[in-house]
Amino acid sequence: MADEDADEAGRTRLVEMKLASETARAAATAGGYSAEAWRPWLDAAAAFGAAVTEHAKEHGLNRFELEAKVSKRALHPE
Repeated sequence: MADEDADEAGRTRLVEMKLASETARAAATAGGYSAEAWRPWLDAAAAFGAAVTEHAKEHGLNRFELEAKVSKRALHPE
């Protein structure tokens, strides 16, 4: 039960990170390209990817399936 709770808490954190990455992407792509403007998006996306990998390893999950589920939950919550 504790592992399931930790898994769910971790997934909730991943959803929040995915949403932050998408918000940063929207801000970055709203204007013209500049490395400075895109840095927050790239950093957020990299942090999300690393967190997905870590969570998948920790809970014995397929990393790609986890990312797909988290992205779906973040972007299509219905």
